[in-house]
Amino acid sequence: MTYFPASLERLIDSFASLPGIGRKSAQRLAFHVLSLPDQEALAFSDAIASAKKEVRRCKVCRNYTDHEICSICSSDRRDRSVICVVSDPRDVLSLERAREYNGLYHVLHGVISPMNHIGPDDIGVKELLVRAAGDEVQEVIMATNPDTEGEATALYISRLLKPFNIKVTRLAYGIPVGSNLEFADDATLMRALEGRTEL
Repeated sequence: MTYFPASLERLIDSFASLPGIGRKSAQRLAFHVLSLPDQEALAFSDAIASAKKEVRRCKVCRNYTDHEICSICSSDRRDRSVICVVSDPRDVLSLERAREYNGLYHVLHGVISPMNHIGPDDIGVKELLVRAAGDEVQEVIMATNPDTEGEATALYISRLLKPFNIKVTRLAYGIPVGSNLEFADDATLMRALEGRTEL
């Protein structure tokens, strides 16, 4: 038995289909949208529609943009000899927030995951190889997540890049700043030791 009108059920189902949103959160969001003044609700739906229509992938790095080439790739202040490979556009934001990296990016839009039937052809590996074949690129930084799929993707890509005579590096992982050694797991401690630097 349904307690809500069909259109409200569809709205709840739409919110529930989003990642990380359960049924109760979806209901809360749907009720919030219904409580908005008409103008705000229309602006919300218009924002979704216009983003879906206008946002595309950069022709160079595959990051989201509303132009053919994103602002990072078109900037003449970026170091074009270094490409940082990330699995998701959100990772670009994280790295940019740190304000330490000044090179270019390559967004894979996923990782190799045989369990989910995602292979190298389903993510942006071919496009990365085309970019690596250019004369400018000297280093590729693998910045995929330190989980099984991220590690496998990084290893696979690094093997493909070997013939290009390009330096391939991996982000160092280890103990987070402000935490205690006693709470670190074995894999994190091992990574911290491997990625140690001279003081």
